[in-house]
Amino acid sequence: MQQRSIAFIGAGNMSRSIIAGLRQAGYPADRILAANPSRPKLDELAQQFGIGITQDNAKAARASEVIVLAVKPQLMATMLAQLVSELGSLEGKLLISIAAGIRIERLSDMAGGHPRIIRTMPNTPSLLGLGMTGLYAPAAIDAEDRLYAEQLMQSVGKTLWVEQEAGINGVIAAAGSAPAYFFLFMQAIAEQAEAMGFSPQQARLLVQQTALGAAAMVEQNPQLSLQALREQVTSKGGTTAEAVRTFQEQGLMPLTAQAMQAAVARAAEMETLF
Repeated sequence: MQQRSIAFIGAGNMSRSIIAGLRQAGYPADRILAANPSRPKLDELAQQFGIGITQDNAKAARASEVIVLAVKPQLMATMLAQLVSELGSLEGKLLISIAAGIRIERLSDMAGGHPRIIRTMPNTPSLLGLGMTGLYAPAAIDAEDRLYAEQLMQSVGKTLWVEQEAGINGVIAAAGSAPAYFFLFMQAIAEQAEAMGFSPQQARLLVQQTALGAAAMVEQNPQLSLQALREQVTSKGGTTAEAVRTFQEQGLMPLTAQAMQAAVARAAEMETLF
């Protein structure tokens, strides 16, 4: 991976996860800076990963070739305005956003018209190095910058480029929000298991191990479609077939489609807020 100097503006969980992934992959600590208003998170990052830290965003940005925009969306405009004011411009720097709900055109406006921006959308399993990140870059972004952003996010999981920025909203529906869908389904199974007489601990064990195994089967059998995998464990006339029939009759598939479209619609709405 290219070992450019990189600054993380914001020291929250996602920044920490990416830094951890970079360091584990051998990225030099002296090429990584983190900036945050308060010290506790910074001190923890410095102690654990040996990176540079500062409470001065402009200092971090000035010293770096790449700036990861990792502040909350509602703070982005103020933060970028301060950077532009103190640095004069962000010329020569690649900006990589991990913030939800802010389109590249708007980020560019916030950054004084800066054009060199890549937008990413990681999900929460990135905290475990098992993330799924969608990326979008305008046509003007060169191949080296694209590769750097891709490898950066691969430090916390898998990546997928989308050709149009609107595709990021699809990534949100299919990956960004999706862990919650699985948690909800797992919750429903666990609660029913408890109703059948299992303790909460037993119900959780049954559900989490089954979910882990099912995901592993999907990953280890790429030649099989999801439908084929389901059919393999659904014996005609058996218990699984009866459960699946019930799900299908009750509209699981159209309900899932409706939920995902609602997520896309809300993501598009959020893009008008900042």
